[in-house]
Amino acid sequence: MIPTYSVIVPAYNEEGNVQGLFESIKKTMDNLGDAYEVIFVNDGSSDQTLEVLKKFSPIKIINFRKNFGQTAALDAGFKAARGEYFITLDGDGQNPPEEIPKLIHKMKEGDFDVVSGWRRKRKDPFFKRFASKGAYILRNMIVKDHVKDSGCSLKIYKRECFDGVDLFGEMHRFIPAVLHWRGFTIGEVEVSHQPRVHGVTKYNWKRTFKGFVDMISVWFWRKYSNRPLHLFGGAGMMMTTLGLLGFVVLAVLRIFFDYGLSDKIWPLVFILMVIMGVQLFISGLMADIAVKNYYSGKRRPYIIKEVIEI
Repeated sequence: MIPTYSVIVPAYNEEGNVQGLFESIKKTMDNLGDAYEVIFVNDGSSDQTLEVLKKFSPIKIINFRKNFGQTAALDAGFKAARGEYFITLDGDGQNPPEEIPKLIHKMKEGDFDVVSGWRRKRKDPFFKRFASKGAYILRNMIVKDHVKDSGCSLKIYKRECFDGVDLFGEMHRFIPAVLHWRGFTIGEVEVSHQPRVHGVTKYNWKRTFKGFVDMISVWFWRKYSNRPLHLFGGAGMMMTTLGLLGFVVLAVLRIFFDYGLSDKIWPLVFILMVIMGVQLFISGLMADIAVKNYYSGKRRPYIIKEVIEI
């Protein structure tokens, strides 16, 4: 029987949380009365997460060979899911499965393709909340996904949202933005948020930095992936114009003000710094496109050790 819902949960070192989470998911989904499947992606856990997951039934476990990150785990879960709707939660138990019916109701009521949870009252440490607030402001400026809490993992998607979509890097934060750009409608509903009971958060300053870099990448991918000449050609014309203006200024200084240039090194140093910076930045963006094209050829940036169905 093809399930109506696929519940997808990435888990990394969550041995103390997955049992209670699975039981809550099972109880909630049983009450809905529709066919469902539960998929846990063990993201290379070094603790007993996998052993604990093997005690549950019914369950599908996708076991990574090493830790590849939440984005890779979600991508693997989406590709393995058979349901008409995909529901995602964090493996730390902070997203209550009891809120799933609220998302389903919102989707059907508003005929949305995606419904995202909004953790209005978050139970996270100050640094995590502060960083998320800053990310929200930047997202509104750069990617404009029109979602208050894109970082909330509690979401429901229609299956067709991920036809032809591959996730890379830290892109799980920007899934609503990517889908919005592809023409899918997105709704949002307030959900409760629970404090972490077991284990430690995987969030740190490195993830904040990576998230910002990926935000720029997602913006660039959307704007220039099909027309890179608009960026590279524009930058080239700008650099050429600035260079010509610089020669004009130097000529005026030399002819009318007897300004000596032979012993001046700083103008050359600054010009080289600017040129090198632009070249490096553009090279990085071009490399990002090349990587996405490479992985779009069905070469996944993660390795699945085994798939266990119980």
